[in-house]
Amino acid sequence: MTVMMIDWHAVIIGFGTGVTVSILYFLGLALSVRLALRLTRPVSFLLPSAALRIGLLLLAGWLVTDGGTLGWAFAGYVLAFFIVRFTATLMARLPRVKEAKCN
Repeated sequence: MTVMMIDWHAVIIGFGTGVTVSILYFLGLALSVRLALRLTRPVSFLLPSAALRIGLLLLAGWLVTDGGTLGWAFAGYVLAFFIVRFTATLMARLPRVKEAKCN
């Protein structure tokens, strides 16, 4: 019988890095969308922004998992990304308070 050993240190490192990088990713997404809505050609801003954010997300994942060889760090990193994504999606769907009109 084989026993699977979980490397909790790697999971925690992956999770912590994943939370940090994912928060920065979604903050960058929110900022990019806000700025793009003010432009006449938003695609010219959104495409490079998306490429940069995705590249940094993948680079951080590559570094924290030591090139994809630390499976438990990868599991923590991915879990953190999906938790932050779920939270960001919930926050985006919350009703906004409308500003009172001054007449």
